Amino acid sequence: MKEKKEEKKEKKEKETPEPAKESKDESLDDIHPPEVCDPDGFFISKPKSVFVESGKDVTVVARVDGTRLATKPVVKWFKGKWLELGSKSGARFQFKEAFDKESKVYTFELHIGKVAVSDRGDYRCEVADKDKKDSCSFNIDVEAPRPDSQDNVLQAFKRTGEAKSDLAGELDFSGLLKKREVQVEEKKKKKDEDDQFPPEIWELLKGVTKKSEYERIAFQYGITDLRGMLKRLKKIKVEPKKSEAFVRKLDPAYQVDKGNKIKLVVELSDPDLPLKWYKNGQLIKPSTKYVFENVGLKRILTIHKCSLADDAAYECRVNDEKSFTEVFVKEPPVTIEKGLDDQQVFVGDRVVLEAEVSEEGAQVMWMKDGVELTREETFKYRFKKDGKKHYLIINEATKEDTGRYKLMTNGGESEADIVVEEKKLEVLQDIADLTVKASEQAVFQCEVSDEKVTGKWYKNGVEVRPSKRIHITHNGRFHKLVIDDVRPEDEGDYTFIPDGYALSLSAKLNFLEIKVEYVPKQEPPKIHLDCSGKTAENTIVVVAGNKLRLDVPISGEPAPTVTWTKGDEVFTQKEGRAHIEEHKELSSFVIESAERSDEARYTIKVTNPVGEDSAVLFVKVVDVPDPPEAVRITSVGEDWAVLVWEPPKYDGGQPVTGYLIERKKKGSMRWMKLNFEVYTDTTYESTKMIEGILYEMRVFAVNAIGISQPSHNTQPFMPIAPTSEPTHLTLEDVTDTTATLKWRPPVRVGAGGIDGYLVEYCREGSDEWIPANTELVERCGFTVKGLPTGEKLLFRVIGVNIAGKSPPATLVQPITIREIVERPKIRLPRQLRQTYVRKVGEQVNLVIPFQGKPRPQVTWSKEGQALDKDINIRTSDFDTIFFIRAAERHHSGQYELSVRIENMEDTASLRLRIVERPGAPPHAVKVKEVWGFNALLEWEPPKDDGNSDITGYCVQKADKKTMEWFTVYEHNRLTRCTVPDLVMGNEYLFRVYSENVCGLSETPALSQNSARIQKEGLILKPMDYREHDFRTAPKFLTPLVDRTVVAGYSTALNCAVRGPPQGPKVVWMKNKVEIGEDPKFLMKHGEGVLTLHIRKPSPFDGGTYSCRAVNELGEALTECKLEIRGAKFRGRADGCPSEAAACRSGESDERRTAADGEALWSPDGTMQEKGGKKPPHVPLRAAGE
Repeated sequence: MKEKKEEKKEKKEKETPEPAKESKDESLDDIHPPEVCDPDGFFISKPKSVFVESGKDVTVVARVDGTRLATKPVVKWFKGKWLELGSKSGARFQFKEAFDKESKVYTFELHIGKVAVSDRGDYRCEVADKDKKDSCSFNIDVEAPRPDSQDNVLQAFKRTGEAKSDLAGELDFSGLLKKREVQVEEKKKKKDEDDQFPPEIWELLKGVTKKSEYERIAFQYGITDLRGMLKRLKKIKVEPKKSEAFVRKLDPAYQVDKGNKIKLVVELSDPDLPLKWYKNGQLIKPSTKYVFENVGLKRILTIHKCSLADDAAYECRVNDEKSFTEVFVKEPPVTIEKGLDDQQVFVGDRVVLEAEVSEEGAQVMWMKDGVELTREETFKYRFKKDGKKHYLIINEATKEDTGRYKLMTNGGESEADIVVEEKKLEVLQDIADLTVKASEQAVFQCEVSDEKVTGKWYKNGVEVRPSKRIHITHNGRFHKLVIDDVRPEDEGDYTFIPDGYALSLSAKLNFLEIKVEYVPKQEPPKIHLDCSGKTAENTIVVVAGNKLRLDVPISGEPAPTVTWTKGDEVFTQKEGRAHIEEHKELSSFVIESAERSDEARYTIKVTNPVGEDSAVLFVKVVDVPDPPEAVRITSVGEDWAVLVWEPPKYDGGQPVTGYLIERKKKGSMRWMKLNFEVYTDTTYESTKMIEGILYEMRVFAVNAIGISQPSHNTQPFMPIAPTSEPTHLTLEDVTDTTATLKWRPPVRVGAGGIDGYLVEYCREGSDEWIPANTELVERCGFTVKGLPTGEKLLFRVIGVNIAGKSPPATLVQPITIREIVERPKIRLPRQLRQTYVRKVGEQVNLVIPFQGKPRPQVTWSKEGQALDKDINIRTSDFDTIFFIRAAERHHSGQYELSVRIENMEDTASLRLRIVERPGAPPHAVKVKEVWGFNALLEWEPPKDDGNSDITGYCVQKADKKTMEWFTVYEHNRLTRCTVPDLVMGNEYLFRVYSENVCGLSETPALSQNSARIQKEGLILKPMDYREHDFRTAPKFLTPLVDRTVVAGYSTALNCAVRGPPQGPKVVWMKNKVEIGEDPKFLMKHGEGVLTLHIRKPSPFDGGTYSCRAVNELGEALTECKLEIRGAKFRGRADGCPSEAAACRSGESDERRTAADGEALWSPDGTMQEKGGKKPPHVPLRAAGE
């Protein structure tokens, strides 16, 4: 056996020569050459056209070079020219992308699952990167499913020997090899046939009409197989089958904005054809939303107020023919009417971001730092909708929530910054050390920045508890500890610690013990202060707003007299904000709330008869500084601005340590801090702003005492930046002294817009750019004039807006300033290629464009002669205008136009016809004959037809008695007519108007004679009566109409038949089998109307129903198709319907449903598609589900 196989193999190799294989490979390389990468494009591997079988999956791959891209590219897939494939295209369309970091190659895939015939067509892949784009097209061809030939191939394999075991014998491939030999022979035979007939012969044979020409052409080309040539020609001449029902089908797809209406239009070949509309396979019924219209042969479906539910597949059916389309509903862009505001909060606070959009219930997307916030994070973020308002709520903010938040819609976006910082408690007033005497009151007081902060007081590390003598109070920002009737044991260190902050305020309570000593009766006064005479040591510093108490111990016998002076003035007030308190051996100067005016030199002087003593104290009041001055913005950019200010005039008595800066959006009440550590300079650059938004800024001054009041807000300013460079700069035209440039607007314009463009040029090799325009050019084109002839110049264009100039866009190569000669050519408009007709008195204004360089010479003439004086000609560089203000009939004729450049010329001619109403009425109007109540009129056409064909005549009649004219015919085309319905005994005159496209003639033509209707001579001649035979063969006046009904709902089939004198015999049939006494069917006949009632039909009652009417003169038959929708069928609890059981017994094997295309009920009780697949969307469910 092995030897035989080797012999066969050698024989096969001998029969198949090797050079044929090489030629085949070469031909394939010619058809599909190896792909070459485009050096200017993005694609490394472009998507390839594919050929796929219907129902299978297909994947298209594109590979993009990442080294040529600045950022990640944006890829879009399109079907056709404009239909973008995306998430709304359905779950069958899936998009994947990957990136290889080593090779820097992006891979993009388009996967289409279960390809349908409607997916056939051209597709396009577009890659965009900033201002650059690249695209390529490919095709997906879909064919019907092929029969599975796997079984036939397996049957070709067999084993040798008689053994029944699968292991016995060897596989014999001879059966398969024989089939391959047959296929090779068929291909070879087909190739020989192709080689036998030259390719150019088929174009000659297509135009042959005589049979003898076939023999002549065959003889000329040496073709002996005339029969084979004619068979081949017949296949070539077969034209594609045209639709019998549709003249014009639906377009492949429609697009409509949400809320608008759309019209689906088809045109039928016969207006009586029945037509039905379907949406996703469901029959559409007329309503206020779906309106059906019939306009001639056109059938229009109008869908009002389209919503997203109308985004579906639509179908139009006429009998067995169908037309499909898809409607895509596009949502209108949702704009943001009120944007987000920046917020600055503390840890643990509740944050609410609020925005308002233009449409209620719109879909929005929240993002943080470019990452989408999803519903999975609802434990932290909560999304809320209230009409047009959308909220993002953070219940307890943390420092991780700091960032830029964005609200995005399909028509806009809004951004805001949230800054979350730790709570910092500022001490506005510290507690001070106290020295008190026995039984006096000690008051410790401090002030913090937060009114809600609570705290505890400690003495020597032990918490102080309130009692009758000790009082603890909290009033707003102030915290007080009051100790009444001070005792020696109250002396110690007192501390206040705010709750929740690592902060403590400490002060010391000193108990002043009074010692009684023997004093001589005469003692000079003495002030007991530790004053060395140095001003710095005598200075007492107090914070503005705090209480100052100067207790000065004095002694002397007798008791001295105390005098206080402020500056040079004696101070004697005992009450008020600043007053003096006198105690035994103690004098106190008290200021309840220190002010800036209290800063001065204070002198205390004590005197008695023995002597006197004095001391000088300097009180310095320190305060927060004044606000900074001259706060202003000096420059702005795309997302930044520079803020400058002057230091405050008054520093509060302490040096200014720095500044705090805040900003907000104009109109907002929320200020956001820009720095948390004091900023020492007076110039600050603020960043991370949104371009196009108005902002305001302010500054605070800070010293050791605290923070000043805010400065005045800056003038509102907007961060803007210059535009990017203009794009697509090209040279459109050049002459000896001018050059015309065109370009497109910049890709990034920004919020500042664009005011115009500057055009500059320079000589090749020079760096000196010369401006071509003094004022900005608003349009994207400019002609530079006054250029030196023959010079090579470079050109560039710069965009200008309020922020300054953009980078320039420069031509790649220099341009030589020299006129380019272009051959003249007239481009005659389509309407002027035929006779141009106008009415007398109308205006004639014809614009005829032409081309040619330099400016050509234009010449007009009329039939070889010069033009009339009332014809105006105006000529520009690109067109010529032929103008007549009021046309007259003598303007009619043929006009010639000539365009000449040197020895080159192009000519064109146009024919002009000026028409008016007929100048004369018809003539020779005569009454040729009168009979009964009728009269025959004849006339001859008018001599002057108004330079236009006569379209008809208007005929009128008048009785001689009244002479009132009545119109008989308005548009009579012939030069004769019969006037009927004349009155007996009257005599009539007639007149005729002639008519053309301009109207009726001004005067009519009156008949030369009259028509008189005689009274006598009327004789009644009765006609012979023959009884009519009213018997006729049956005929259906109203045939049966195809119907589609829902299973389980009773229906009826109706038709009307005529067959007098007695009704014909009627027989109802289903699938050409007569319907007997089945209780499911009820037949009614009355007055020629035939009705067949079907009680609760099931999917198995579908089929072809026919009605036959028979009498002695013949018979008539009408048929219709009844389709039962099985989508809503409910089976029994065991999952098998009763009709399915009947199907298993062989009663019916072709039950169809109209859910989405045709389907079959299989004998096992399941519904399948026509290809044998079970549709996933039509499951059998038990009745209890």
